[in-house]
Order: sequence, then C-alpha cells, then structure tokens
Amino acid sequence: MSTATRTLRPGHALPSTRRADAAPKVTGEFAYSSDLHAAGMLWGQTVRSPHAHARILGIDVVQARAMPGVHAVLTHEDVPGQKTYGLEFADQPVLAIDRVRYFGEAVAIVAAEEPEQARRAAAAVRVEYEPLEPVTDPEQAAEMAPLHPDRPTMGHGFRDDARPNVVRSMVIRRGDPDAEGDVAVEGVYEIGQQDQAFLGPESGIAIPDGEGGVDIHVATQWLHVDRDQAAPCLALEPEQVRIHLAGVGGAFGGREDLSMQIHAAMLALRTGRPVKIVYNREESFVGHIHRHPARIWAQHRATRDGKLVAVRMRILIDGGAYASSSTAVIANACSFAVGPYAVDNVLVDGLAVYTNNPPCGAMRGFGAVQACFAAEAQMDKLATALEIDSVELRLLNALEPGGMLPTGQVVTGSLPTRDVIRRAAALPVPEPEELPREAIRLPGGAGNTTRGEGVRRGVGFAVGFKNICYSEGFDDYCTARVVLAEDGSAEVHCAAADVGQGVSDVILQVARLELGTDDVTLASGSTARVGSAGSASSSRMTWMAAGAVQTACRAALDERDRSGGAVDVERIYRHPRTYPLDPETGQITDGRAHVALAVAAMRVVAEVDVDLGLTRVVWIGTAQDVGNALNRTAVEGQIEGGTAQGLGLALMEEIQTRDGVIANASFTDYLIPTFLDMPPVVSDLVEEPEPDAPYGVKGVGEPPTVVSTAAIVAALRDATGRELARVPVRPDDIAGL
Repeated sequence: MSTATRTLRPGHALPSTRRADAAPKVTGEFAYSSDLHAAGMLWGQTVRSPHAHARILGIDVVQARAMPGVHAVLTHEDVPGQKTYGLEFADQPVLAIDRVRYFGEAVAIVAAEEPEQARRAAAAVRVEYEPLEPVTDPEQAAEMAPLHPDRPTMGHGFRDDARPNVVRSMVIRRGDPDAEGDVAVEGVYEIGQQDQAFLGPESGIAIPDGEGGVDIHVATQWLHVDRDQAAPCLALEPEQVRIHLAGVGGAFGGREDLSMQIHAAMLALRTGRPVKIVYNREESFVGHIHRHPARIWAQHRATRDGKLVAVRMRILIDGGAYASSSTAVIANACSFAVGPYAVDNVLVDGLAVYTNNPPCGAMRGFGAVQACFAAEAQMDKLATALEIDSVELRLLNALEPGGMLPTGQVVTGSLPTRDVIRRAAALPVPEPEELPREAIRLPGGAGNTTRGEGVRRGVGFAVGFKNICYSEGFDDYCTARVVLAEDGSAEVHCAAADVGQGVSDVILQVARLELGTDDVTLASGSTARVGSAGSASSSRMTWMAAGAVQTACRAALDERDRSGGAVDVERIYRHPRTYPLDPETGQITDGRAHVALAVAAMRVVAEVDVDLGLTRVVWIGTAQDVGNALNRTAVEGQIEGGTAQGLGLALMEEIQTRDGVIANASFTDYLIPTFLDMPPVVSDLVEEPEPDAPYGVKGVGEPPTVVSTAAIVAALRDATGRELARVPVRPDDIAGL
C-alpha cells in the first residue's frame, strides 16, 4: 500500500476494533495489578506516619525483624542510592529521613511470607516522633517556617518569589487590568480537595532478575518516568529497572506519581524474592496525590452591552507536602482562568504553596477545573447584572481562531467555541416530571426524605476549555516500534498506558489502517522493549500514540519496500514545538505555549429540595469539540465518565482534614457518584479536525470534567437563588441549616 492511499478523511472514524478488555472487565476476569502473583513471593507492608508534621527522633526495627515470617524491615538508611525522588522535582524522600511532612508518609517497609505477618511486623516498628506545628492554611503558608528550606522548585525558570513554602508564583498580565467597565462583578470561590477515587488500589509486584536488576509490574500512567525515578534510588542503571504495565483499575492523574514501585523493588532486591504490595483503601487515600484545593478571587468588568473589558483573578492552590506537578497545575489554572473568552485586559496572579496537608498533583482537568468553576460563576453574575441571557453573553465574548489568549498566544488551530455553545444550548431539555413520583426520582433518592413539596427546578449552563498535550516548552514525544514479519503479520510496541481510556484500541486501529492488514497485535507495555510514550495524561495519549504509530508504520512499510523480508523499526513522534512563558509577565516568549485547545459546553437540569438541601441532577446535555472522533462510542464514554467526576466534585466528593490528618479515608465516608446519581448524558460531538494532529484528533477525557462542576452548580443556583461559591455544595449550603 502506498503512503498516498493511507489517508483518513476529516470527520470520518478509523475502522473500529472491539475492545479486548471489555468482556473480561464486565465478567470480573480482567487481571488487575492487585491480581499479580509470582512463585515464592513475599508480601510488602508500609509503616506510615500518624502525624502531619513531626520530627523523627528514632526508629526501632529490632522487634519487627525478629517476628515470624519476616524477611526484611527497611528504613531510609537502607535506600541504596539517591534518597529522594519526585515526578518533576526530587523533593520527596523514598522513606522519611529526619521528619515527616504529611499524614501517612512512608517511614519504613516490611516484607514477610504472609500479608498478616507483614501487617503485624509493620505495627511492631517503633518510631519516636516529636510533633511539630503543621502548616495547614495555604493562606498563611508563605509566612510560616519553610517545610523545604532548600527550595527545590526554584531556579527552574519560574518567577522569583523569596517567600517560604512557595512552590511556584505566577502572573499573567496583558493590556491594562485597571481598565474600567460599565459594570463590575466579583466573588470569592473555593474548591475542595478531590480524590481520584479509582477502584483499583495502588499495587504491583517487583521481581529480582538474579543479576542485580529488577522487573516491576505495576498499574501506572507513565512507565519510563517511573523507571527514571526508581533507578537512581535503587543505585541501578535505567536498563536494569524494567517497568511493565499491569492491569489498571482507573488512574485520572493519581498514578502519575510513584506509590509502591521503589519500596517493592528495594524489598525484592534485599530478599532476592518477588515482593507484592497492595494498598488497602485507607492507604490508597494517603498513598497518592489528589486534586488541589483552591481559593480564587475574581473580578470581571464589562461594557453595558456585555463585552468583557477586564478580568482580574487571584488563584491560590494548596500543593500539600511535596511539589509533584503543582508547578504545571498552577500554570494551567492561570492560563485558562479567564475561560474561552476574548478579553484585552487581564491580570491573573497565581500561587502554589507547600503545606502539611495531603500531597496534591495531577487530576483530570489539571487546574482548569478550579479556574472554570470560578470564571463561569462570574459570567453568570455578569449576565444577571447586565440583564443579558447567559448564553448570549458567552457567545458575545467567545474566543475563536484568530483570537488571542491572555498569554498573548494567537489561536491558530481549531477552536469552535461559538458552535459548541450554540449546539449545547440547542439540546432539548426534558419536560418536568409530574408529582407524585417514585422516591428514586426525587432529590434524596431512595432515602425518600421528600415528597416533592419543596422541590424547585433549575437549569445551568457553562463553558470551559483546556490545553491538549503538554505545554510551556516541555519536550513532549511518543515512541512506537513496529515489527513486520515475513508472513505479513505485524506486532506493535508502544509504552502508552491504557488506563481504561482505550488507547490500546486506538493503536490497533491506526496500525491496521496504515499497514493495510487486520493481522496486527499489540505487545504489552514495557520499558524493556520500546522508548517512552509519555504519560497517559493531559488529554494527549490518543494524539501522541496515533502520531507515533502512524509514523512507525509508514517507516516500516518503506523499509520493507527497500529491503524486503522482516522489518523492525522504532520511531519518535513530536507535536509542534511549544515555548515557555515569560516568568515576569506570563506572555509567550517565542511561538505558542500550548499546542492545541479543546472547548466544551454543558447544559444541566437539576432539582433541589430547598427546605432540606437535597439535590438531584435530572439531565445533562453537552457539546464538545473533539477534533475528529476516531471511535464515537469511546468518545461518548469518556464524556460520561468525565461528567461523573465533575458531578462528584460539585455535590459530594471532598477529602476532609483536621490539622492535616485525613478524616474520611474510605468510601464509606468519602462519597463518590454511583449509577443512581448519574443522569442521562446527551453528547453532541463537534468535529472540526485539528490541523496539526494526526487524523485531526483531539483528546476528549478532560473537557467534560472541566465544565461539568461549573454547569451543575449553575443549575443549583438557578433553582435556589443562592450564591453557592464553594464545591462540593452541601445540603446546609442550600437549606441554610
């Protein structure tokens, strides 16, 4: 097949492929990372801090080491290599050294023959702590004693800020932020700390290879960056640490940071036997990062006709004890703070701080969720003050190609904001249901605490957008390897992590199209067989994997045409280059800071019992800019899943802490939406292919989460008349109890 014939017309999907994991997941036969087993394996257990902030005066492991079945008890003194690691900055100890900085921080690890033996040995480790005053208020963090005196995030091209506990200080300034308008509205908004709440806990197994190296099988989002963090801590070369993708039970950003990888490998190398670690649910809550809680002040000024004149915002996010990806999250929150609107005068002041609260990092939407909640509430306030329809106000100010972002970047790719708004607004809203009706169809659900007498109906609308792929000059690339056999069959290697989003199917679809054969298999993801694919995050994986596989397939065919016989080629794909923002102004320095953008609009119908504070989301209609939908069913599934997480943040999900200690580390006390909480979701896919992307694709997983929280709360405001400036919205926020 010639290259010229291997094309895909815009607006057309690739040949579909049935998801290989669908049936086993539905029947319960899918092998998750917690199902792994190896002959002769030991069980690992982690000793965790009961304090949010404390000095470690001593660790006594003598009793634990002497217990039956115990093969190893390790502390920071046993870390063979570098003592710290981190996703972007190596500021987190493998095992706490002289102090603990958050509740649940790992202090020691144990390996034993049986899980219960490991748990008992962990309980027998004696740690003497001197409790210290925790830094828990992010508003005060920059004025308190430094948690990281060495300031690990400084000197990386960020804006200089000499205050203690600053992870990153950022400003975006354009035009005259003091420009006056005819009308001004302002508000203060808060977003609670949300957990990714994946159903598969952190788990995996490390197997020593007998030659000093180790194979780590784990549920993760980025195999190669796991390896690159683990190897220095294990005092090994990268090729001696092989990360293999195990079955993933959800990720949503929570698996970007390491959990048990280094710990299991340390125990395996020390004992010479495989070691498996599976977190229980409480450990899962403390063993990974969460969505950043945020406080946002905003002021919007507009003309009497509704044209935005100036937007000013201050954004504060709590990064918790370690940096993780906080520097990128605050950049995204600031970059998209204004929303998909054209405005000439902008001042956004952002600050990410260290505290002794639970560590925060990547979660679906990555800073844009927090900003969208505040910005869209402001747009509704402005519409009310101007007595303009809220949809019309958004259309009047919509940002489209040729327009300019607050960073000075001109939008050059596809961004059909007005089309998305119009199509979401045009979706027919269901008629109100008559009373009486069954309890499950009333606010409060099966609890039947209302018969509908105090129920009011509200309709909300919101628009949000976010970047696709990595930004600010990050070297974002994906590798694919294609092996063509003499019999015409093919095997594709790509370390793209399928975390449930279906990228494995995209890879097979692309390979079959490009190679002109259905006889294609996808090898399991591993650092041992192919270069890095980057992370399954930032709505990048479909774009990047499709580009890498397309490039490798075409190179393999060209090589076979030249040489004949079997072919084995590996190729790297990069999207168009991006550049960092100026640290003092937040303006672009050379070309674009974001490679592409995607926008979504959502209309929500909700019912609220205003006397009891109970809510029910009745219906959600959304239009989303998806580039070119390679698989419509998969795209619609991503929209529904992303909407569910936004609903959770709007109505029920929040990690509760007291002096930095998590008080609700279980699905009994931390509530997530169930099937009964989810309304029908109607999706209208707006397909306008992205010119720089392979097949015109865009990632679709994050925009529905970005916009759904704002839209749901807008419906609650419409029903109640209350400001509702904080999420999740509690019953007493509505009923005023």
